[in-house]
Amino acid sequence: MTIELSQSIPVSNVKIIQGGEVADVDTEEFFAEGKIVLFGLPGAFTPTCSAAHLPGFVVKADEIKAKGVQQIVCMSVNDAFVMKAWGEVSNAEEIVMLADGNADFSKALGLDFDVSAAGMGTRCKRFAAIIEDGKVSQLFIEEPKQFEVSTAEYVLEKL
Repeated sequence: MTIELSQSIPVSNVKIIQGGEVADVDTEEFFAEGKIVLFGLPGAFTPTCSAAHLPGFVVKADEIKAKGVQQIVCMSVNDAFVMKAWGEVSNAEEIVMLADGNADFSKALGLDFDVSAAGMGTRCKRFAAIIEDGKVSQLFIEEPKQFEVSTAEYVLEKL
């Protein structure tokens, strides 16, 4: 079941690279305080994700943070090393690159989908959310093969 407005972020364990090491992140704690923009996408280095989705947030990061957002977080079903490398080559210094390697967080959010037929296993749907003090205040989920309501520009309009 897909997470709904006003619901708390579910408990899950994701990964980031800190100080060159893989570190665990408890999602309940990580999203507990402040205003955070979380966007999820099917995969690092994939066409739309690399050409438009992440770059949009890189370009708009200052404008988004000027609206009172403490953190911008990019999540994908990839390992922490891939997310770190993707962030580096994308100049995403202002964005936290969160690795949901087993799709546990995507599943807990109800935003997973199966692309095993294409050899990609379980992935995260393309979405964006505004999270305030641990609760979803706005949620924008893309229809399959669409890229409209999870863009940085769209999120900026809604902040």
